[in-house]
Amino acid sequence: MAVYTDIDDETLRSFLTEYDIGRAVSLTGIAEGIENSNFLLVTDRGRFILTLYEKRVDAADLPFFLGLLDHLAAHGVRCPTPIHGRDGHSLRRLCGRPAAIVTFLSGRSPKRILPHHLRAVGAALAELHLAGAGFPLRRANALGLEGWRGLAEACAARADEVSPGLAALLAEELATLRRDWPADLPSGVIHADLFPDNVFFEGDTLSGLIDFYFACNDLFAYDIAICLNAWCFEPTNDFNVTKARNLIEGYDSVRPVGEAEIAALPLLARGAALRFLLTRLYDWLHPATGALVRPKDPLEYGQRLRFQRSVTGPQAYGLD
Repeated sequence: MAVYTDIDDETLRSFLTEYDIGRAVSLTGIAEGIENSNFLLVTDRGRFILTLYEKRVDAADLPFFLGLLDHLAAHGVRCPTPIHGRDGHSLRRLCGRPAAIVTFLSGRSPKRILPHHLRAVGAALAELHLAGAGFPLRRANALGLEGWRGLAEACAARADEVSPGLAALLAEELATLRRDWPADLPSGVIHADLFPDNVFFEGDTLSGLIDFYFACNDLFAYDIAICLNAWCFEPTNDFNVTKARNLIEGYDSVRPVGEAEIAALPLLARGAALRFLLTRLYDWLHPATGALVRPKDPLEYGQRLRFQRSVTGPQAYGLD
């Protein structure tokens, strides 16, 4: 369970006096996610999500994240909305940590991912990219090329303990990506972590996107590449071309994907696979203490990276 910090009843009662959302009925830790302490907060007026920000989240970035949620919700994106306190502020402190409460979104992540889910996810991602255009704050991608290099250096000495030859693979891939990474594609606010557990559906209808705490300014096509890795592999780690085609067609129906973006997808997908391999590898080798968190297997993304390295063109994603 992703709960690093416990909250006692009296502390919670005192905290909620700063809001106008009612009296606490229950507070339950949420198992999903590994970055923050997340709780389902039920009051006598409704359900909310309470988050204490920990680990990789820089407190200086929180105005960007919370402001972005306000902006996206105001522009029609189905996402949590920060609850502002009686003083008008949504960012506060609780148990010595930055904290915020956001609205609760109904729905659940799909247990079995089908092609129609991918069309909806692609369209929602494009809507997010368009809606973010007027957001005035900017945040660089802390887990871009330079962030990958730092993670690789922190893992290099022990990477081969996880898989023989992994350190050399990481070094080779970083060199290639640093040399060839595109810089002139359309960019703006991206989600940067749109995994299946961050998308809710009610039946076949997408009901919302959550967990914007990696959101940043970067290439739109890189966000698509993250989704290709996160959504289009089967449990066997075989790549599903039909899912990839549906994802991109869904996106293209809202924001047309340019030819240069399509051509860059294989390289961007390699970078996306490397990014999640590195963060998982770092967590595997440096497990958090004091939390009931099981690190995710980095080798799953090692396999996905090897697939992406074999791709010779966008045809592998079902594109002409």
